[in-house]
Amino acid sequence: MRIVDVIRLALTPAALFAAASAFAQEADPMIAPGVRVPRPPANIPAGGQPLAAIPQAILVAPSDSLVTSAPLPPATAARAPFSSSRDALRAGIRGYNAGDMPVAVKALSYAAEQGHPAALWKLGKMFASGDGVPQDPLKAFEHFSRIADQHADESPDSPNARFVSNAFVSLGAYYLDGIPKTYVKADPARAREMFSYAASYFGDPDAQYNLARMYMDGVGGPKDARQAARWLNLAAEKGHAAAQAMLGNLLINGADGVPRQTAVGLGLLQMAREAADPSRDAWIIELHGHAFAATTEKDHDAARVFIERRLKRRP
Repeated sequence: MRIVDVIRLALTPAALFAAASAFAQEADPMIAPGVRVPRPPANIPAGGQPLAAIPQAILVAPSDSLVTSAPLPPATAARAPFSSSRDALRAGIRGYNAGDMPVAVKALSYAAEQGHPAALWKLGKMFASGDGVPQDPLKAFEHFSRIADQHADESPDSPNARFVSNAFVSLGAYYLDGIPKTYVKADPARAREMFSYAASYFGDPDAQYNLARMYMDGVGGPKDARQAARWLNLAAEKGHAAAQAMLGNLLINGADGVPRQTAVGLGLLQMAREAADPSRDAWIIELHGHAFAATTEKDHDAARVFIERRLKRRP
């Protein structure tokens, strides 16, 4: 299975877009221990296709200059007389939630032309999935690129931080395979750079997970199980089920630089299993089943103790 086939975005478009109307989201500015806050990556190239079932990861040293991207073509449908980009975004949200896609696209396009990151992000997701518009991965890529170009230094505490962070994660996913018949070519090292920036600067758990998977599989750079465990742990601490499952499996089996911790690994797998969606996360359920069958009752008891302690630490 290719790495692109195991990447998944945990922050779903519906959840993020619903939060846009409140303009009051909180981002976790977690920086991995020992990792300095990076500069935004430069020159975003072209990337891959939308993601699939199981998750993956990536890292690269950020470049010095800000991202540059192909300009978005002028939207002829975006000439509505809105008083501001914020007003247009609200109108777009209302139209989208009401199922009126022409109104939604018109209003969101107006806000996007003004550079509003939430509008750019939502249009990018719509083009990526063909939601209310013809599916067009290149247009999706260009919308996400514009967010990265204009808002890479957005404060992690900003209401728009999650849209910016998710745009970097989406760009990383596109870079893994490239977009066929476009200027966006596969560039795993660039994908790693996108994930690394979102993982370290914004503390994005999807980026941290994707970065860890790239370390584990040696995609876009050398394998490093210890670094993989480090990034998986950061994502798992935030309740990222896929990261919990992968870290649990890694700790049960051990790896170079990662000693075996059976009880902790089994506990993490149990937590991931409880959070898993059977229709989407069959791999988590399967991993847990294999681990449970291969361990002892004593391990199971120790895993329960680990889970109880972990839950007590939560605010």
